Order: sequence, then structure tokens, then C-alpha cells
Amino acid sequence: MKQFIKIAGIIGVLVLGMAATQNPNNRHFEILKNLEIFSNLYREINTSYVDDVDPATLMRTGVDAMMESLDPFTNYISETEIEGYRFMTEGKYNGIGAVSRKMGDYVTITELYEDHAADKAGLRPGDKLIAIDGKDAIGKDPEAINNILRGFPGTEVELTIRRPGRADDFNVTLVRGEVQVPNVPYKGMVSDDIGYIALTTFTRNAGINVSSALRELQTANPNMKGIIFDLRDNGGGLLSEAVNVSNVFVPRNELVVTTKGKVKDWDRSFNTTGEPVDLDIPLTVLINKSSASASEIVSGVIQDYDRGVLLGQRSYGKGLVQHTRDIGYNSKLKLTTAKYYIPSGRCIQSVEYENGEPVSIPDEKRTPFKTRNGRTVLDGGGVKPDIIIDELSDAAIVKGLLQQHLIFDYVTQYCLKHDSIDNVEDFHFTEFDAFVNFLGNKDFHYDTDSEKLLKKLDKKSSEEGYNLTSQIDELKANIEASKKDALVKHQKEITDLIEKEIASRYHYQEGKIKMGLRNDTEIKKAVELLRNQNEYDKVLAGQ
Repeated sequence: MKQFIKIAGIIGVLVLGMAATQNPNNRHFEILKNLEIFSNLYREINTSYVDDVDPATLMRTGVDAMMESLDPFTNYISETEIEGYRFMTEGKYNGIGAVSRKMGDYVTITELYEDHAADKAGLRPGDKLIAIDGKDAIGKDPEAINNILRGFPGTEVELTIRRPGRADDFNVTLVRGEVQVPNVPYKGMVSDDIGYIALTTFTRNAGINVSSALRELQTANPNMKGIIFDLRDNGGGLLSEAVNVSNVFVPRNELVVTTKGKVKDWDRSFNTTGEPVDLDIPLTVLINKSSASASEIVSGVIQDYDRGVLLGQRSYGKGLVQHTRDIGYNSKLKLTTAKYYIPSGRCIQSVEYENGEPVSIPDEKRTPFKTRNGRTVLDGGGVKPDIIIDELSDAAIVKGLLQQHLIFDYVTQYCLKHDSIDNVEDFHFTEFDAFVNFLGNKDFHYDTDSEKLLKKLDKKSSEEGYNLTSQIDELKANIEASKKDALVKHQKEITDLIEKEIASRYHYQEGKIKMGLRNDTEIKKAVELLRNQNEYDKVLAGQ
């Protein structure tokens, strides 16, 4: 099997590299030779291997190995995964309208889309999927579950649900339908004079929807002094929509992005083509480490043209362009074909990866470029904000609560006791002691970075013959004592997360966003900046 994977990976690289060659005849021969080896190997394994093998599984193993030898964004999309691909490009799919995640042995519903099948049937966040169409779902991967839940509209799927607070499991039959998820889930005023627009993905009509949102805010609030454009956690999408969204704030016929790849004839430049909505309103763009691809194009364009101020954390660093190719039987290959370059000439693609995630590159190793006003910006490793704001959820205790789903589980119990809440603007969570008691019953544990280093020190010192047991035990005791105070130290941040989760249960995605805005430090910083025209101008002037 390992040999099969290696050969499959080699063939994949050769096939994907067909287009560029200095000696086409030799290259073509190598491709044909290795394809024949691959075919013979595949046939022999299926015919002679001691155990029965599933041909589709065997082939998928080889295909996955090919993809792993390339960049993380080149992917094979099988027929069963096509609805997920459709959601990423169009913002819609056929399914039940629920978001889920694996918690323990079962996939658990974490969010519902309002007025879609799961919501109408009365499902709730916290419901565990015990069986689907009578087949046990224990231990199943969330993606495998999603592939089953998605299907042709009008078809039925029966779920067996285990609900916290209910003694018996129960069945519910849902009718699949088309689920449309808005790419601009919320727009509104965060203060009397500052507007806010959230864009969650660059699916079709993103540019039109952002334009409409801005125009509606301006019409309803003629004294609006600034706009906050939120691209945090936006993983990107369609390149064409990155151009359209940029065009909302920058003039017609401005360069947005240039793509350059192996095949020079495919290199292209993309300029804005329409009339902008507003060239003058002060603008702040929020980004974080999960803002990627099209989000980085837009935020980079805003920065390169000094059109607005970027706040938050350095973005993900995905400067690659993918195209999809039909490869038969309703399957597709999403293939990296080029790198993109934003107006200053920089490419923000990360050059190092670890476990599929980009590695942060020090500024001194990044090449400098200039914005239109002459400010220095850097390539490689994402877009660096003009104003960096430390990520609040970086504390070990907060990470532990989120990773172990304890805030989610607590809110599930909370909702069993509360039929409703006040509107988002007036609701405040005041039961923190109850949350602390809940954690006590859950035997909550987490490791700080200091404890992780101590474990390494303990192991290394033992290997080198040093007896540091007493000193390490003393340090561990001191850290453990400090950890007991961590809940109180981070009470406000934890309370903010609890309030967002509660708001989402009663008021869906819009409620979660509204609650987040009320508690958001980065929003408050953006409002302060937009109200201080002198400071805003200084940032854009590089002062």
C-alpha cells in the first residue's frame, strides 16, 4: 500500500506538470510509462492481494497521496463532495440547513439556519446524531455525515436524535431543500455615526451585496461618518468577487490583482470595471489569522491604495489561485494554477507550512513594497494590519474551554432552563458562578504553555542524567495555583463568549453577530479611529 501511494504521488506530480517542459518528448514518455505502471499495479493489487480491497477506497488513497504532495489548496472533489464545493462557490447547497461538529462519539448540531428544514423540524444546537436512516452514526466523521445529509431537494432523511435533558432518543424525518446562506449576514450601525458590514465568504454576488449594504446604510443614516468592513474569519472564495468587492471602495479601472503561473499565456490582470459606491467615506477593514485568499486581496488592495486602515491580526497568507477542472463522473479537481500579486506588486503567499498551516515569517525576511502614499508594506506570510490588536482568545484557559466544547455544552444546559432571552442589546449573562460550578462537575483540565515546556524539560533532563524532579514539581504546583485564578482573570472574555453562544441559540447568526459587536474590542478601536479624522489620516500617511 505504501509503495502504491508513493507511485501514485509521483504520477500525480508528473501529470500535473505536463504543461511546462523543456523536452516535451521525454516528458510525455515518462508520463505514459508511469501511467502504465500505475495501471498494472492497481490491477495486480485488486486481483492478487490477500484481502479484499475496495477499488474506490484504494484509488482515493492514491489520489489523496497525490494531493498531499502538492500545496494544501489543490484538492480532488468527488461526486459525494460536490455539494460542499457548490456551497463554497455559490453560497448554497441542498441539505437540511444545519452546521455540525464532532463532539465525543457523535456528530452534534452546533448551529441552525433560520427557516430551513432542521430549524422547522425543531432541531436544536446540542442535538446528537445517533443514527441516519436507521444506520448507526457512532464514530462517524463529520464530513461523511454531511455527505449523507446533503442530497437532492425533495428527498427525505430520517435522523435519530439524542437531546440533552430528554431521557429517550427520538426520530425526526426531514425533507432536504436548497439552503442559501447569505454572504452578508448582517449590516447595521454600531454607533450613531459608524456603520458596519460583515462579509463571511466571497460567493456569487458578494460585490453586489456589499454595495447594496453600504447604500442602504448611507440612505438610512445620512450623517454616517465611517464604515467598518469585517473580513475576520472570511476564508475567501471567488476571485471575480474579490475584484467586485474592491470596486465598492476604489475607482473604475484600478488594478486589483495580477495572476502569474507556469503557463504564461494564462497570466492575467484584473481591474475594477464599475463605478464605486463611495471613494471618500473613512473605512476600516478588520482581518485576523483566518482571513484568507479573496479576503487578503481586498484588504491588500485597500492598504496598497491607502483607501482605508486595516486593524486586527496578520492574515492567513494564501496567495494562490485555484481553478476547477471536470475530470469525469461528476468529480472535479481544484488545482492551483497561479500566484496572485496585489497592486503594490507583493504576493502574500506563505512560503512555509507546518501540519498544513502557514508558518509565521519574521518581517526581516519579507520583501518591502510601497503603497500609493509611500508607506512600506511587506510580502509573504499574509497581510499585516496597519494597527495590530492582540487576539483576545489566546489565553490557554479560553483555548481549553473552546477545544473541549465546554462553553457550548454549558449554553446547551442553560437553554433548557430559559425559554427565551431579552433582545440582544439588553441581554447580559450574570450567572458566572453557575458556569464555574459546571466546570467543576466536568473536571476541566488544560495545559498552559509553561506546563508544556516543563514536560519537555522533565523529559530532557532525565535523558541527560539530571535530577530536577523536586524543582519541576514546585514549579508545577505554582502554575496549578495560578490556574485556579485564571477563570476570574479572564471572566470578561469568557462571559463575552458565553453571551455570543446564547444569542446564537435564540436569534441565530444575526444574534451572534450583534452580540459580538457589542462586546468587540476591535470594533471599539475602529469606532475610535473613524471618529478621529486626524489620527486616521496620520495612519494612512505612514506617520
